[in-house]
Amino acid sequence: MVVNPYLNFDGNAEEAFRFYQSVFGGELSVQKMGQAPGTEQMSESEKNRAMHVSLPIGNGQCLMASDCVPSAGHVLTVGNNNYISLSPDSREEADRIFNGLTPGGQIEMPMADMFWGDYFGSFADKYGVRWMINYSNHK
Repeated sequence: MVVNPYLNFDGNAEEAFRFYQSVFGGELSVQKMGQAPGTEQMSESEKNRAMHVSLPIGNGQCLMASDCVPSAGHVLTVGNNNYISLSPDSREEADRIFNGLTPGGQIEMPMADMFWGDYFGSFADKYGVRWMINYSNHK
């Protein structure tokens, strides 16, 4: 099974994913709402919103997203009910990802050795997306 986290944004999905690309690398794919059939009546700003954004993050997995469309009644509610949990292959990679994604965000738990034996940290990035970074020495 491959897990592909899918996120929603309110008009800044492409901006967020260019930031994520700066940390993870990979080739960013962006499709705009205006490319879809039946969008002729949308405002120019809605046509420029992301219909689908995809960024490979390793092992056949992609981080994906789209922007909400206000004229269709979509409303973004940012909450703490969703985390992306990453399990890097080394402590160094865990630190690189944590340090790359936390600027402008809010750290909940700094990277540290935990009682269960893993190296773990959690935070919300500057876009309100919540992340958990967990390196396990038990692989």
